[in-house]
Amino acid sequence: MIPPSATNLKPSILVILGPTSSGKSALAVTLAKKLNGEIVSADSRQIYKGLDIGTGKITKKEMKGVPHHLLDVASPLKRFSVDTFQKMAYEAIEDILKRGKLPILCGGTGYYVQSIVDGFVLPEVGINKNLREKLEPLITEKIYQILHKFDPKRALTIDNNNRPRLIRALEIISALGVVPKIKLKPRYNSIQIGIKVEEKILKERIYTRLKKRLKKGMLKEAEDLHKQGLSWKRMESLGLEYRYMAYYLRKKISIEEMLRQIELVSYQYAKRQMTWFKRDQRIHWLDIRRSGSK
Repeated sequence: MIPPSATNLKPSILVILGPTSSGKSALAVTLAKKLNGEIVSADSRQIYKGLDIGTGKITKKEMKGVPHHLLDVASPLKRFSVDTFQKMAYEAIEDILKRGKLPILCGGTGYYVQSIVDGFVLPEVGINKNLREKLEPLITEKIYQILHKFDPKRALTIDNNNRPRLIRALEIISALGVVPKIKLKPRYNSIQIGIKVEEKILKERIYTRLKKRLKKGMLKEAEDLHKQGLSWKRMESLGLEYRYMAYYLRKKISIEEMLRQIELVSYQYAKRQMTWFKRDQRIHWLDIRRSGSK
């Protein structure tokens, strides 16, 4: 286990992060086996039940007996907030520490990772159902424009395609007048390891992974989710693969266009993830330059 600093008695956690398709999960499992650790997922879509193949959720076989937390903890019919993630992540981490094991936070959702590493003290603002109902029919671009009008500084800190966070920001503004500057109260000493992948290799991995997911039944998974009550609109809001599968299954685009778009937006998403992570100078980077690395 990683010992607490002699000058700081906060417990320690290990963080494995990086862009999509970089091999985070495999590295986290390898380190967990060596360091007597358990893994806490920090992925904003893998928390949902049923979003397995499309999100590349780790399988039981790939876990190699290492316990994983915060997978399949929410219904995809409902939105999941960073507030809820942070509360559940803290509970999982404390449980792992009590059992004398090393918590390993693993994921690519930068805001989720940072909420734990820096200990965000998030505003206690409840769900505003009336506001959400008014925003629901609007396209994400319009919601971003509304946020930019009310709080341009806050708008610049959120990905303009991240619908849940845009809505949450407007919800906080509605309650408090502005989005307050987040206070930080870190609970842990965090050692962050990031995986950096050469552009060409990353593109190859995204393409290869997409083909594998299709063979595994990614489209059937999306069809089944819809049959189980997940609306097409909600599926679109889940982004990336699910958005374009929803278009294809309604015959709005061809399968060739679906594949092209998924590959494109996955790479764009990976670039946005790296932009987010590169701002944190505390991250120790592993540079992956061989296509055979996982």
